[in-house]
Amino acid sequence: MKRSYEKEMMDFTADSSELLAGNLSDLRRLNRYLSGSRGVLLALQRAIGREPLRRLSVLDVGTGSADIPAAIFAWAQRRNVAAKIVGVDADCTTARIAANQTQQLADIEIVQGDAGGLPFSSGAFDFVVASQLLHHFSEVKIIELLKQWATLARRGIVISDLVRHPVAYHGIRLLTKVATRNIMTLTDAPLSVRRAFAFSEWRELFCQADIGTVEMISVFPFRMAAVFRLGDRR
Repeated sequence: MKRSYEKEMMDFTADSSELLAGNLSDLRRLNRYLSGSRGVLLALQRAIGREPLRRLSVLDVGTGSADIPAAIFAWAQRRNVAAKIVGVDADCTTARIAANQTQQLADIEIVQGDAGGLPFSSGAFDFVVASQLLHHFSEVKIIELLKQWATLARRGIVISDLVRHPVAYHGIRLLTKVATRNIMTLTDAPLSVRRAFAFSEWRELFCQADIGTVEMISVFPFRMAAVFRLGDRR
C-alpha cells in the first residue's frame, strides 16, 4: 500500500462546524476504545525515566479535542507532578471544543494557532507533543515542523501517529462503518491510515530531521511513538 497525498476532509476548514464537531466526538470514542493516548504516555515515560519529577510543562500541537492534554494531566496527577499543559489547534471550532472539554482542568490552556507558526518563545516547554498530526503533512513539512518544535522544547519532542498497513486500513473502515454515520469520520479515518508512513519510513524521516537522538516504540494497534531527546536545556 503506497502512501496517499489526498487531503482529509478535516484539513479543509470550510467544512461545517456541525460536521467537524461530530467527527471530533467520534475520534474521542475511537481514542478511548483504541487507547489513543497510550503511545504518548509510553514515550513521555521513556523520556523522563526514573528521574524524580515535581513539575512538567507540555505543549500539545494539533490538540483536537484535547484528549492528550487530559491524559497527560491525569498521568501527572497520579505521580504528584504539577503539570502545566498548553493545547494548540489551528481550527477555531476545534479549539473551542477543546476548551469546553477541559474547562474543569485549570492547568490546561487551549490556544488557537498554526503548527508551523506557534506564538511561544524558545525553550518555553519541557516537551512538545504531537499525536495523530504529522501524517497530515508532506515529508518536507514534517521535517520543517520538527526542527521548529525543537526550538520550543527544552528536553524533548514526543510523537505518536498511525502506521500504514492494509490490515489497519480495512479494520478502521469496518469499525467506522459500524460506529458512525458522520461522513467526515467515514472518509478521514481510513484515509488517515493511507496518509501515514510505514514504521521504517517514520524512522527515516526522523533521522532526516536530525534534531536529536530518537527512540521509537511500536504501539498496538498499528501505531508508533517516538521520543526525541534534545538534551536538558532547563
